[in-house]
Amino acid sequence: MKHTITLIPGDGIGPEVAAAVVRIVEAAGLEVQWETHYAGAQALEKYGTTLPADLLESITRNKVALKGPITTPVGKGFTSVNVGLRKTLDLYSNLRPVRALPNVPSRYPELDLVVVRENTEDLYSGIEHIVVPGVVESIKIITEKASTRIARFAFEYALREGRKKITAVHKANIMKLSDGLFLECFYNVAKEHPQITADDKIVDNACMQLVMRPEQFDIMLLENLYGDIVSDLCAGLIGGLGLVPGANIGELGAVFEAVHGSAPDIAGQGIANPTALLQSSILMLRHLGEREIADRIEKAMLKVFTEGKVRTRDIGGTAKTNEFARAIVEAME
Repeated sequence: MKHTITLIPGDGIGPEVAAAVVRIVEAAGLEVQWETHYAGAQALEKYGTTLPADLLESITRNKVALKGPITTPVGKGFTSVNVGLRKTLDLYSNLRPVRALPNVPSRYPELDLVVVRENTEDLYSGIEHIVVPGVVESIKIITEKASTRIARFAFEYALREGRKKITAVHKANIMKLSDGLFLECFYNVAKEHPQITADDKIVDNACMQLVMRPEQFDIMLLENLYGDIVSDLCAGLIGGLGLVPGANIGELGAVFEAVHGSAPDIAGQGIANPTALLQSSILMLRHLGEREIADRIEKAMLKVFTEGKVRTRDIGGTAKTNEFARAIVEAME
């Protein structure tokens, strides 16, 4: 079956890692037509908007997109393209599997957990205003609908992937109404799935436990802001954001992305590590039902990491982006 996939190369190192991943995916045997579109700084320069209508139409039509990193200005400039995509397309679930890779320095070489993050509300929505000069108010919104929906996604994912436990992470001891509602919805859905163990942890304790004994976690379910912070913490446990995949999934489509930054300081040098976007493409292929191709790429990637001969600079090697991609292609042959 031939697939049409929206490709968003992104900013900075995005086009380099995207080209490497496209090469690997095509070499693995996927019949694919890529529709390339731009977002963020490049789109703003070309089209006067960070989220062109043609891009949104393409994702809506194709139901799937692969996205490189996109720059988000801090404190000024345009709002986050990532948040815009999630809101516009109602990509309510953020999925972040975190698994240690062979020969990558880590204190937790056996770590294998999944972060599921609600993607559409909470403080991360960016609803804020100046009350009076010197006073800013941000609004935290938690709804029964969104909390129940993300809990259902987490339990269905656990059943599909053979996971045994889900831990809801919250601050309901202080935010008794908002986080309390999130926790209540979680346990209501848990009653429908008695075969999955359900528990919860306060977010500060969860962070401490992640550093001390991360193996106790299987799936972590979090509100939007906590999920953004904790998922990066989890990535740090196994080597950083350059190694972990990300997916934003909704009823109308899914966007699979590299969750690291656009690294403009090394853009154009051909030294970026494409592993994060490659792992995201593996998630994408499984989402499309192309498990055999996904497994082929994953097996080759793990072989390259296990052998340890071809490494990019961020993980202690000297290989360039295209050399790393070539090694994975050769490992599939």
